[in-house]
Amino acid sequence: MSRSPVKTRSVASAIREALLECDPRAKAMMTRKVARDWRLGRLSFVFDVAMPTVPGRPEAPELLPPSRMPKRGKGGSERGRIALWHALAHIEFVAIDLALDMAGRFGGEMDERFVGDFLSVAADEAMHYALIDRHLRGLGSHYGALPAHDGLWEAAGKTSHDVAARLAVVPMVLEARGLDVTPATLDRVKANGDERGARILQRILDDEIRHVRFGAIHFAEVAERLNESRNDLWKTLVSRHFGGAVKPPFNDSARLAAGLPRDLYASLA
Repeated sequence: MSRSPVKTRSVASAIREALLECDPRAKAMMTRKVARDWRLGRLSFVFDVAMPTVPGRPEAPELLPPSRMPKRGKGGSERGRIALWHALAHIEFVAIDLALDMAGRFGGEMDERFVGDFLSVAADEAMHYALIDRHLRGLGSHYGALPAHDGLWEAAGKTSHDVAARLAVVPMVLEARGLDVTPATLDRVKANGDERGARILQRILDDEIRHVRFGAIHFAEVAERLNESRNDLWKTLVSRHFGGAVKPPFNDSARLAAGLPRDLYASLA
């Protein structure tokens, strides 16, 4: 990475500012700027401020426990399509914060490559959110029009103390689950004649393989540093910090491309 000799701001302060932004569109733009400024060497590898416990959130959508979320309705109906894309918008919006927090909370104990990897993930998630938000508006709705579930950020709180736990749960379980379920969603969207939506989902799927791979690579490095077996450490941390089950069916080919061989996760299924 080529670093500029002139750095007027710490990467931690830039990440924190983006995390605290409440407006979704502004957060997406700020996130992409942080990633670009880091890539161009405008931010110093300094961690002089703490990351917030809770990132900035807009007034809407209303956040509900998963058990209280209304049913989406049939996927082919207008209501069902809007509910699907609204749920996807929320996932990508929270994913921005998860990637920013990864870089800002743990970058100081890791290295510049770790920061660069997860800022690039954050920039991708911001781009995904922008694409979905535009598509949702084309359907006559917008992000915030429906409630969303409040379970995604819980993983960050449960793993805020340990980079290994965060890597094990967020990229290697939650994002890996996206590799499993997105192809079926993509097929449904295509069946409904939504070619633009299908292109968005294909782009997200392709990017998520790289995101999960970053998690797997850095987790393996942490395990080696701790002189632990990667598989055993991952299973221990997932059992301890992830509330749900690691559920099949699995997209084994996408998982393998992302650095997750079947012998890692099959025993927890």
